Amino acid sequence: MKDIRTSDKDRRKAGFCLTGCGVCKRAREKQRGFFFWFVKAVEKNVCPYCRAYEKVYGRKAHEPVPEESNNH
Repeated sequence: MKDIRTSDKDRRKAGFCLTGCGVCKRAREKQRGFFFWFVKAVEKNVCPYCRAYEKVYGRKAHEPVPEESNNH
């Protein structure tokens, strides 16, 4: 795995993509429909927030957020 350093600016943009962007949030939740298609089409080429999300979290902006296990 590559050691990619992220800046505070990247982390702020990724945070917006995660919680503030209704389009990306809906695409991650529904995994189908117009918003899903749209985010898949523009995330890497157009949107700086989607690019930052991928850089910080290591997954595409349209991919669902993995469920964190609370079973300790």
